[in-house]
Amino acid sequence: MPLFRFDAAPCLPDTARMAMIGERADLRILREQPFGIFLDGGDLGEILLPRREMPLKWVLGETVNVFVYRDSEDRLVATLKEPKIKPGQFAYLEVLAVTPVGAFLDWGLPKDLLVPFREQKEPLEVGSSYVVYCFVDEETGRIVATRRLNRHLDQTPAPYREGDEVELLLYGKTELGYKAIVNGRHTGLIFANQVFRRLRAGERTRGFVTQVRPDGKLDLSLQAPGRKSVISLESKILKELEARGGFWAIGDDTSAEEIHAALGASKRAFKQASGALFKQRKIRIDRDGMRLIE
Repeated sequence: MPLFRFDAAPCLPDTARMAMIGERADLRILREQPFGIFLDGGDLGEILLPRREMPLKWVLGETVNVFVYRDSEDRLVATLKEPKIKPGQFAYLEVLAVTPVGAFLDWGLPKDLLVPFREQKEPLEVGSSYVVYCFVDEETGRIVATRRLNRHLDQTPAPYREGDEVELLLYGKTELGYKAIVNGRHTGLIFANQVFRRLRAGERTRGFVTQVRPDGKLDLSLQAPGRKSVISLESKILKELEARGGFWAIGDDTSAEEIHAALGASKRAFKQASGALFKQRKIRIDRDGMRLIE
């Protein structure tokens, strides 16, 4: 129940009442019905916030921040929840059902997100997860998803330079390596010979630009390029030695897998970092491992 009721709602700026499908907005509460409250959606008309979605406290005439979409009966509805994906975004979502109209994904809202068959590159399977792009279908006004990612990636030259730190969403694998969406806009490739741990589709991770090609495509790495990466690894080695009491049974004979499991780095990077620490006289390298020099 509302805390107060008013016969006339206060005048609010138009920007506070503007609603768009697939976006959040602060919408004014107009009236209450047994099944929920109606919000002023501006050009979209009145929008229902179902009773199960209503906040514990609300005031007629004031605003509530909601996400606007269409329910299973194609009616405009609002929700207080934040979906796992919104129009203009990429995300890794699980398939909950496959029906004659397409596959439905879990995006955290009561009505599941549809991937129409025309937007599927391959048949989607229940229980599996896929990287998809979300958009508002211009013909129907519905929020849908697609597996045809290249249509929605920015094809203009990427405005990055070597060494730039970026956010990656892994979405595919080729013979050369792993494809990643860069900062939610562009695409790039992590070459397989630069990967020293298991990667999976849908993983979000930090990465670095190693090269911007003439065609605008990006080469990527999970490690910072150059000296910056070595300095970071030097610090990790020193901290590990301190935690182990000054001795660590690791060295040139240690396998690349063990080194990556311990430090998240390649054997080559480990040798560069340990060699630099040796030259700085911070460690001693013996046959049985390395020792911290006090």
